[in-house]
Amino acid sequence: MLVFKRQEGAKEKFVTKLVTNMEGAIKTVVMQFLSSARGKESLGGKNFQKLVQSQLGNILSDTDSSSAVKDMMKGLDDNQDGKVSFQEYLTLVGYLANSLSEQKTQSAAASGQ
Repeated sequence: MLVFKRQEGAKEKFVTKLVTNMEGAIKTVVMQFLSSARGKESLGGKNFQKLVQSQLGNILSDTDSSSAVKDMMKGLDDNQDGKVSFQEYLTLVGYLANSLSEQKTQSAAASGQ
């Protein structure tokens, strides 16, 4: 839930607005990156590995393998700077979302829905 403070004349009004599921999911994706980046613009190797292990272990295999995570990071690192930028991180999020969508679509088709 978001609370907005709006001033009207001498009075302050607080307006409460519920966050939708999608808004909450987007906020979570952004906040996880920012928290993991620790004030920097990109994720270094250790921070990327911690993010993948702590947040994506249920959806990705081999998250405990540092070499597998390093390979994933290299695949995401379009500009070859040895870090994962927010845009590169979104590539991973998009890939995972697309994979999940395909799995759900195939499951629905297999069950006749």
